[in-house]
Amino acid sequence: MDIEFVRSRFIKHFDGKTGNIYASPGRINLIGEHTDYNGGFVFPGAVDKGIMAEVRPNGTNTVMCYAIDLKDRVEFKVDDPVGPRTSWARYIYGIVQEMKKLGVDVKGFNTAFAGDVPLGAGMSSSAALESCFAFALNDLFGDNKVSKWDMVLAGQATEHNYCGVNCGIMDQFASVFGKEGCLMRLDCNSREFEYFPFKPVGYKLVLLNSCVKHELAGSPYNDRRNSCENVVKHIAAKHPEAQFATLRDCTWEQLEEVKAEVGEEDYKRAHFVLGEKDRVLAVCDALNAGDYETVGKKMYETHEGLSKEYEVSCEELDFLNDIAKANGVTGSRIMGGGFGGCTINLVKEELYDQFIADAKAKYSAKYGKEPKVIDVVISDGSRKIC
Repeated sequence: MDIEFVRSRFIKHFDGKTGNIYASPGRINLIGEHTDYNGGFVFPGAVDKGIMAEVRPNGTNTVMCYAIDLKDRVEFKVDDPVGPRTSWARYIYGIVQEMKKLGVDVKGFNTAFAGDVPLGAGMSSSAALESCFAFALNDLFGDNKVSKWDMVLAGQATEHNYCGVNCGIMDQFASVFGKEGCLMRLDCNSREFEYFPFKPVGYKLVLLNSCVKHELAGSPYNDRRNSCENVVKHIAAKHPEAQFATLRDCTWEQLEEVKAEVGEEDYKRAHFVLGEKDRVLAVCDALNAGDYETVGKKMYETHEGLSKEYEVSCEELDFLNDIAKANGVTGSRIMGGGFGGCTINLVKEELYDQFIADAKAKYSAKYGKEPKVIDVVISDGSRKIC
């Protein structure tokens, strides 16, 4: 991201004065998909692409926002009970409201922001936006008294309360807690996490963006969460002596007990989640042993489950996954919530050029456009730039 570009837009669209510049990253997730809201494990890392915003208090009760990439401007009052209708502005509005709930005396401010997270690629541009403004408001109006975890939860609450996505905590966690050169295993139940150095010598990590629209708001995402919660409800009814908050608390045997009651669709979705929980732990062990072949095998298993059991893939993503297999790619899978976006691929360096060339040629021949290649560098989380 270009600091001077963001600053020049801020100066142009406001009063010529400068403010502070903040940044928050998007993220990749090596493995552990749709497990966060089920209390399981995820394995994300922050990347070198994200949101950068210049922010300056303006002495009023009005927030004035300029989205540089969209060339769009929105204003709203800090105490507006409804907020703006523009979708991107609701993320900022939501963070303002959630930070106020945490005791931050948010006043009016001017902001211009831009991002280089590919939109719709499953790299969590919305979480980057939320985290960037949570960090900025905490610094400007809160004396940095709000903890990192509370900023994560403020971002999640923004999605829930203002943007219509009943998401888990992984995306905001990765954006706030990211560390250069490290992936993080997060226990979404206890919120305990551990950094794992990720420097796969002899391999490259690359995303292929299918350029298919990635849309989570509304029923596709929430329907799957409802399926998981329905299974937990049925298991809990059979075991009143135990506590069942999420699928994390359930066993394979208990899932089989309710198979006939919950229906095939809900059963398949829960089956995927339990399998994914186990795969994350297997990948952690494999990374500690330097066993990237096992890491890749588990990535392919995750893609199969997301495609056939959780049903969040699409024809284009399955096609890219098949190309990866045909080219001997070590591991490949859908990354993100699904319904479009990227595949994440662990590729031996000597196979990289041929894989990329083959993917571009075959995808273009079938769909009339090339997949976008996104290099991934594991980077730091939310921060003040200047």
